[in-house]
Amino acid sequence: MTEVTTADGVAEAWLSGPDDGGAHPGVLMFMDAIGLRPRIFEMADRIASWGYVVLAPNVFYREASVAEAAPDGPLDTQEKREAFFQVAMPRVGALTPDKALPDIDAYLGALTARDDVTSPVGVVGYCMGARLAVRAASNHPDIVAACGGFHGGGLATEAPDSPHLGLATARARFVFGHADNDGSMGPDAIERLGRALDDAGLEATQNVYPGAAHGYSMADTAVYHEEAAERHFNELRALLGATLRG
Repeated sequence: MTEVTTADGVAEAWLSGPDDGGAHPGVLMFMDAIGLRPRIFEMADRIASWGYVVLAPNVFYREASVAEAAPDGPLDTQEKREAFFQVAMPRVGALTPDKALPDIDAYLGALTARDDVTSPVGVVGYCMGARLAVRAASNHPDIVAACGGFHGGGLATEAPDSPHLGLATARARFVFGHADNDGSMGPDAIERLGRALDDAGLEATQNVYPGAAHGYSMADTAVYHEEAAERHFNELRALLGATLRG
């Protein structure tokens, strides 16, 4: 664990990278609504094993520490999952764009300031973290060359601050792996996101993973879908390799 100082406080963060002493491209990883926990550590470590330095901050630092935000154990039944989200969703709602954008500045600044990190960097987000990843790519086109969003929700809404509205300033390559029958990112939203990507002239791929529910990559929950999770790792690795290793 490490810490990132932001304008509003200090965010705990998981840091993972190769042990070869060299410099590697950085990846900023945005967690899902369940929080920074062992499953996120595992995923960050796996991405790092491909040759990247990965920083995964606790984006809920204003409301709770890592220990306070994480569930007591695996959310391996739908009942446990629903009960936990009764507590977690207010934290998601509290992370408004006016708070998230300065935080993203701080996270990217901390990552790119490291001696073992080269630019450009990639960003990846899960669930509500996919929204943060899109905002990072849109607001930092000079350093974010790759953006992955997986089982993301609310990426392209009719709200005036919807993440997709900022894509005109992005220059990254995008890969999205949408959950099947996801109420937070339905066919209309996927189409809206696609139009915004096309209008911005961005290279992007959108796939819907058949049979995979929202949250499919999280092995500590009842909605884990192994095939979709492995597909997402493969598509993310290809994206990072093509953009950050060229």
